[in-house]
Amino acid sequence: MRRAAIVSPIRTGVGKYLGSLSSLNAEDLAAIVIKDLVNRTGINPTLIEEVVFAQGYPSGEAPCIGRWAALAADLPLEVSGTQVDRRCGSGVQAIANAAMMVQTGVADVVIAGGAESMSNVEYYTTNMRQGQKGGAVTLHDRLERGRVRSQPAARFGHISGMIETAENLATEYQISREEADAFACRSQARAAAAWSENKFADHLVAIDIPQRKGDPVRFAEDEGVRGDTTLESLGKLRSITGDGVVTAGNASQQNDAAAACLVVAEDRLESLGLTPSAYLVGWAASGCHPATMGIGPVPAVKKLFDRTGLSFSDIDLVELNEAFACQVLAVLKGWGWNDPDKLNVNGSGISLGHPIGATGGRILADMLAELHQREGRYALETMCIGGGQGIAAIFERAA
Repeated sequence: MRRAAIVSPIRTGVGKYLGSLSSLNAEDLAAIVIKDLVNRTGINPTLIEEVVFAQGYPSGEAPCIGRWAALAADLPLEVSGTQVDRRCGSGVQAIANAAMMVQTGVADVVIAGGAESMSNVEYYTTNMRQGQKGGAVTLHDRLERGRVRSQPAARFGHISGMIETAENLATEYQISREEADAFACRSQARAAAAWSENKFADHLVAIDIPQRKGDPVRFAEDEGVRGDTTLESLGKLRSITGDGVVTAGNASQQNDAAAACLVVAEDRLESLGLTPSAYLVGWAASGCHPATMGIGPVPAVKKLFDRTGLSFSDIDLVELNEAFACQVLAVLKGWGWNDPDKLNVNGSGISLGHPIGATGGRILADMLAELHQREGRYALETMCIGGGQGIAAIFERAA
C-alpha cells in the first residue's frame, strides 16, 4: 500500500466569535486557503483529483463545502469535492479520508482540510415545511442545538451540552477548579510565547478582509490568545454551572478559521516536484459514552497504538485539543501519561481556538512545524468529539 504524504499544511489565523473574520462565511475561508495552497505548492490544478473538506456546522447556503470551495477557488470543473462531518474530529477525518484515497490508488493528489465560521452559523426552524397554522415559531441556534442533539435522548436522556460532559469528567477524575485554571493559564502563556517567537509565520495564510470604506484590513493572528492571563484573573471568573469547574477562561473558544494541505502518493512526489512535510502513519476513532464524551481520546489512542505498535515512548510531540482544561486533565489521567515538554507545547483550543471543522488541520500545520523544528520523528494529534467519540492520528516527519 502506498504511503500518503502530507504536503504544505497551512492555516489561517483563528478569528474570535463575531470577530475579525465574521464577515466571511466558511466557504469563503475554505476558498482562500485552497487558493493559497495551490499557489504555495505550485501544483498544476488539473492534477488535483478531489477536495475533501470538513465542516462541523454545514450550511444549506453552501452545501457540500468541498465542491463549493473547489469551484470558488477556481479549480478546474473536473475536480470533485466532498464534505466530512465528524463534529470536532472532522478535520482529522478529512485528512484520513484523503489519505485512504491515496493509499488505495483511487487518487494521487487530494486537497484535505476544513473550515468553520461559527460567527455565521444560522438559526433554523423545524416546523414550517408543512406550514404553521398559528402560534409562535421556534428558531433554534444551531450552535446551541447541535450540542444538545449530539446523541438520542431516547437512549441517553437529556444531556444539556458539552459543559455538562466536562463537569462529569471533572467529578469522575477529581479535577479541581485550581488545576483546570493552572492548565488554562499554561496554554495561554505557551500560545503567546509561540506567537512572539513567530512559530506559525511560515504556514499562516494572511487574509485581506474587505471593509465598507477604505482599504482591506489584513488579518494574520489568533485573536483568542491572551498572553496577560494569570491564575488570579482566571480565578475571578464565575463557573458556568454555578459551583462547577468550567469557566469561560478554561474552556475552548468559538471560532472562525480554515486549514488545508495536499495529500499525495509518495511515489508521485518527485515527478510533481513536491516536498513532503510528513507521512500519515495511522489513525483511529473510537466511541465512548456521550455523557463523558471528553474521554474519547483515551480509547482512540489505545486503538491507534494497538494498530501501529507504537506507544507514548515513541512519540515526540502530542497535541490533545483543549475542549476544556478539566477534559484534557481527565484524558491525561486516563492515559497514565503526562509530559509537559511534549504536550500542547504551543497552546491549543483554550488559547489558539477551536474552529471545529478547521481544528484538525490547524493542529496538523502547527504540530508538524514544531516537529520539524525539534527534528522529532512522530507526532500525535487527537481530540474528543461531541456525541461520545475520540479520534487520533500519528504522523512521521519526512526526512
